[in-house]
Amino acid sequence: MRVYTGMDPRLPLREVPAHARRVEAAGFDGLGVAETVHDAFAAALLALEHTERIVVRTSVALAFVRSPLLSAYGAWDLARFSGGRFELGLGSQVRQNIEDRYGMPWSAPVARMRDYLGAVRAAFEAFRTGEPPAHHGPHHRLTRMQPYFNPGPDRETAPPRILLGGVGRGMCALAGELADGLVTHPTNSNPRYLRTLARPAVAEGRARASAPRRFELVAGTQVIAGPDRAALDAERERQRRLFAFLYSTPAYRGTLELYGWGELQDRLGEMIRRDAWAESGRLVTDEVLDTLVPMATYEELPDLITARWAGLADAVTVPLPGDPAHDGRIRDVVLALRRA
Repeated sequence: MRVYTGMDPRLPLREVPAHARRVEAAGFDGLGVAETVHDAFAAALLALEHTERIVVRTSVALAFVRSPLLSAYGAWDLARFSGGRFELGLGSQVRQNIEDRYGMPWSAPVARMRDYLGAVRAAFEAFRTGEPPAHHGPHHRLTRMQPYFNPGPDRETAPPRILLGGVGRGMCALAGELADGLVTHPTNSNPRYLRTLARPAVAEGRARASAPRRFELVAGTQVIAGPDRAALDAERERQRRLFAFLYSTPAYRGTLELYGWGELQDRLGEMIRRDAWAESGRLVTDEVLDTLVPMATYEELPDLITARWAGLADAVTVPLPGDPAHDGRIRDVVLALRRA
């Protein structure tokens, strides 16, 4: 089992190099870079520049707010710069964020992502060969690439692997068909969700794929981890508030429905619409939190993760400790999981 970690989305860019070095020293296979308040490609560049071994993946960069050619330029540059350690994670985001936060148009996400992937791969092929791309899709048309604008011909750089962030059945199936992997959202990485929806959808997509390819299912696992019970209790309350925020989004209610808690999403969404952020956490009961966000000390963590995700995911995400003094303990966790 491969083991990845992330980083605080609000981490200042000047602190990314030190964080990435900690990740590498702790033995992780890679670092996922989210896109919330920073440009994911900028943060990924800093992480790659200051490491030597780990994979760095945008997890995930938002596709529909960028031209596919712009994403391809950035991904190709980072793959070449790092000697192949960069992976391009792409996601759709929810409609309200695309329209109201980014000011960009919305359309059916699965069909649009299919076209977007085709355009990005056409750009990669143009960079590899030095020839113009030839992509004609319903949303994107790439046919022009004068030599002045083409970073190729470059037959030495391997096109970076593309993984999709996916929640619904359609996007998971598309990942299986056209991408090199699927990164599940924290709200939809529960073993029951993986078993009943994500993995069957990926299998459907892979059955339609034109050619076999190495595929990685990365579970964006939600766990509460710490050195002792006092630390776990404190982190548990922070996770309760985060849980309320994440599950207030209608697109992420699938796991709640699997457990018969669908109405919780309605109540959380209503509170968020009233800007009652501080109060929303009180709706998340201990039963809900303990079921969906399990808790363990670092010594207990390998057994917990193995019991829940072994056989369902090729890789998991494990949080890096907030205190670097505990990095040795998380290194032991990573080693144990990599043997699992």
